[in-house]
Amino acid sequence: MVDLAETEMDNPTFRSDTVLSDVHLHCPSKRHLMVRLNAVGQPVFLSYFKLLWSTEDLASGKHVREITTGREHQCRSGDELCDKDRSNIKKEGELNSEGVEALLDDDGDLEVVRRPRSASDLEAEDLLRDIVCPVILMKGKEDTFEDEEQECTCSDVVKIEHTMATPLEDVGKQVWRAAFLLADYILFKRDTFRCCSVLELGGGTGITSVIMGTVAKRVYCTDVGEDLLAMCEQNVALNKHLMEPGGGEVKVKELDWLKDEFCTDPEAPYSWSEEEIADLLDHCSVIMAADVFYDDDLTDALFRTLYRITHNLRNSCTVYLALEKRLNFTLRHMDVTCEAYSHFRNTLNDLENLQDGKIKYTVEPIKLDFCQFLVYERIEQL
Repeated sequence: MVDLAETEMDNPTFRSDTVLSDVHLHCPSKRHLMVRLNAVGQPVFLSYFKLLWSTEDLASGKHVREITTGREHQCRSGDELCDKDRSNIKKEGELNSEGVEALLDDDGDLEVVRRPRSASDLEAEDLLRDIVCPVILMKGKEDTFEDEEQECTCSDVVKIEHTMATPLEDVGKQVWRAAFLLADYILFKRDTFRCCSVLELGGGTGITSVIMGTVAKRVYCTDVGEDLLAMCEQNVALNKHLMEPGGGEVKVKELDWLKDEFCTDPEAPYSWSEEEIADLLDHCSVIMAADVFYDDDLTDALFRTLYRITHNLRNSCTVYLALEKRLNFTLRHMDVTCEAYSHFRNTLNDLENLQDGKIKYTVEPIKLDFCQFLVYERIEQL
C-alpha cells in the first residue's frame, strides 16, 4: 500500500484540463514524453499511472485500507494553520460587527473578509503555473530512452501509451475515466476475478485489461483498428512485469461489433485462431467494457455482440459495464441532456426483458463506495 501523503511526486506535465478525457495523472514518473507519432500522425504520449496498492500486495491477498488523498493530507498536516485562520476570521468578524463602516470601502461597497491564503495554496498555484514542454521524438528514435524504460518496472506503476486528443473514430486511443473506475473495482474484488478467463470489449489502450491481467488467468482484450490494437499490444508489453507474479496473460485481438463472426483470417493482424475461439467460449466467465457507450449505433452493435457471444458460452457469465454520463446541450431539446446514456439504459432494459427461452439476463447496479486504487476524480457522473 502506498500512501499518497508519504509519496514524493514529480510535477505533472499535463494538467487535467489539457486532456480531452479529463484523466487525472499521478506522476512518480521521470517524464511525460511524446514518444512517437502513430500511423495517422497523432502524437503518442507515455504516461505513468500510480497504483496505490502494489501487485505484491495483490498477489499476497493483503487487505486494503482507504487511500489518503493529497488534499486530505494537507488539511491534516495544516491543522494548526487552519485553526489559526479560523481564529483570525472570527476576530475580524467580531471587529467588523462593531460598526457598519468597517464593512464598507471608500466607495461604500461592501468588503468581504477573506480567509488568509495558506502556504500550501500558494505552492499548489505555483505548480500549476509551471509549463513543461514535452520532448518530441521522431519515429524510430524510441530507443533513446530504452534504458530508462527498463529501469521503471515498479510493481505499483502502470505505463500506458496514449493520445491526448483524437477525432471521434479514434477515441479508443485515449484513457477514459470509466476505465479507472472499472480497474478500481477489479482490484477491490480481486478474489472474484482470480484465475478467470475474461473478455474485454472495446479495450482501447488496454489499461483495464492490464489491471485485470494482474489477477485473472487470461484476458482477451479486443477492439478494432490495426493502429489502436498495436498501441494496446505495446501497453500490454510495457506492463508485462505486473502480470507475471500472478501468471496472468493478456491477448490482444480484433473484434468488430459490426460483424457477426470472429476474424479468423491468418493473414490479418490480431485475428483469432480456432483454438482461441474455443478457449473463449469454453472458459469465459467475465465480460467487461468501459466507456464505450457514446454512439447509439455502436451501442446497438455492442449489445448484439454481447448477446451473440453470451449465447454461445458454455458457462454462465457476468458482464461489467462502466461509463461516464456526459451531459451535452442539444439544439433538438434546447436543454442539457445525456442522450447516449439514455439510449444505453433503454437498450439494457430491452436486454433484461428479453424472453427467447434460451438465455436470461439480470441487471444489477454496483454501488461506488469501494476503495480507490488509482488517482483520478471519481465524479458523480460515473
